[in-house]
Amino acid sequence: MDMSNQQYNQYVSDHSKPSPLWKDCVWAFCVGGAICAGGQGLMALYQSWGAGKDDAAAWTSITLIFLASLLTGLGVFDNIAKRAGAGTLVPITGFSNAMVSPALEFKSEGFVTGTGSKLFTVAGPVLAYGISASVIYGIILYIVGLF
Repeated sequence: MDMSNQQYNQYVSDHSKPSPLWKDCVWAFCVGGAICAGGQGLMALYQSWGAGKDDAAAWTSITLIFLASLLTGLGVFDNIAKRAGAGTLVPITGFSNAMVSPALEFKSEGFVTGTGSKLFTVAGPVLAYGISASVIYGIILYIVGLF
């Protein structure tokens, strides 16, 4: 069956139900806000236990990464993401999910050829481009600072 782009777009719009945009935005805002508020609460908790601000921030990051990884492994994070959409992409939890998901998917292929090689399939390009961009921006900033 040969379809033009316009026919395909019409076919897709005929067979897909409309997305409740405002409802999705509210859910994303609430879930993302809850993750951030939870992180802020963890930071306050760690500081109340005597940790300095930098140490509390580090422990908060570690805790959020652990919880997101655990929930991904248990299949709960994906259920939350289906409902909350972009709200789960709060950088630290979204990155954790992006690291763990491919590793879990290919664990049956072994630790090296499965989990190890697929661990960075999603996060690898993000890291490579992010690091490359920061180096380029740093060089530009250095050159501009010379003048």
